[in-house]
Amino acid sequence: MSVIPEGLFVDWSGDLRKTTDPGGGFVCEVDLPARYVGVKTSKGVLMHEATFYKDQAAVNKAGIKAQLVPGSQPWGEQL
Repeated sequence: MSVIPEGLFVDWSGDLRKTTDPGGGFVCEVDLPARYVGVKTSKGVLMHEATFYKDQAAVNKAGIKAQLVPGSQPWGEQL
């Protein structure tokens, strides 16, 4: 199994999530040169596509205002 690069992406609710802990039973596939994150089910079904951000500074530079949520936060629910 390959190592998932650590970074951030915006989920479908507008929250920030870590690529290493997306929650919801999902796993991330990351293409660093393309800055792409594919969020998949454990069976490989693509559920969400997003832009990869290296860190919070990169998110801020992009002008994104989103709250970082833990993997335990269900997708589609606001805190």
